[in-house]
Amino acid sequence: MLKNAMSHLLGARRSREPGCVPGGGMVQLPLPAALSASLGCDAVGVPARYGFRLMSHLPRTGCVFADADRWWWIVPSGSDLDLDWPAQAAYARGAHVPAVRPRLIHQPDSRTPYTPPIPLFLMVCQVTGVTPSWAPAGGARVVSSAP
Repeated sequence: MLKNAMSHLLGARRSREPGCVPGGGMVQLPLPAALSASLGCDAVGVPARYGFRLMSHLPRTGCVFADADRWWWIVPSGSDLDLDWPAQAAYARGAHVPAVRPRLIHQPDSRTPYTPPIPLFLMVCQVTGVTPSWAPAGGARVVSSAP
């Protein structure tokens, strides 16, 4: 019976496109009420196979959610500005993520839900084998010096 259930689960998982939720739905990650999210919330998702490694090497970890495919770290809003997140990472504004029943797997001891985005960015780059890039993905921005 267990073998049959596992084959159905794995078959359904293989038939989905990566990053897609059956029916195309999005879920907003629910923060614990006791935590203050005064900076707004975005989320950074990485493939589940990197989850434990990232969590064990980060100096401080905020709220982390997980489902079968991805682990999602809560970061302050705007943590994508001037950071070129690796292609394997998914950045979700407002913490609206394509996930199937994500659950809270880590809650910080402090009253803030955030994982610091720069150490997370550097660790995601390291585990995915990508050289960190501080330039925005859309190309270089030019600031005019004219008045």
